[in-house]
Amino acid sequence: MEKDFLSRAQLKPCSGVNPMNPAFKQFVESLEPSFQRLMAMEPVVSVAALPLDMPEAGVYLFSENDTHLYVGRSNTIRKRLQSHCRPSSGHNVATFAFRLARQITGITTIKYSPDGSRQRLQSHPDFEPEFTVQKERVSKMDVRFVSEPDPMRRALLEMYVAISLKTEHNDFDKD
Repeated sequence: MEKDFLSRAQLKPCSGVNPMNPAFKQFVESLEPSFQRLMAMEPVVSVAALPLDMPEAGVYLFSENDTHLYVGRSNTIRKRLQSHCRPSSGHNVATFAFRLARQITGITTIKYSPDGSRQRLQSHPDFEPEFTVQKERVSKMDVRFVSEPDPMRRALLEMYVAISLKTEHNDFDKD
């Protein structure tokens, strides 16, 4: 199911509404060079092949066969990328693999009750093996990253990249 990330942005402003705050507009527009650096980076062919000279904090992008799937941000990019695909990682740290496993198994709705919780789903006999397969899949995906030490810029850059690339596994919903 493809999401239309731009639906709100494409809405025409109502008459009488003030234009975007100029400082915020300038801030958002300043993200484009970081986006371009991210996209110009030669992808690393797997999480196991991450270079030693990686930036500490920034934004990262998982892609597969030239399809951009998931963008995230972290204060510690190397550790965060590794946690996405470590076999022992649970639902709370291997979030991308968890989303992939939910999509593949068709179990897309999480309930806020013990019976339908993320933790219970992780131990489901049909879901758990698929979650393991997806962590391995994520470990072999192409990875790009760009340095962004400022936390506010990092958060907005994550959204900017997700919107620009229409990454299907970013929805910014806390489920």
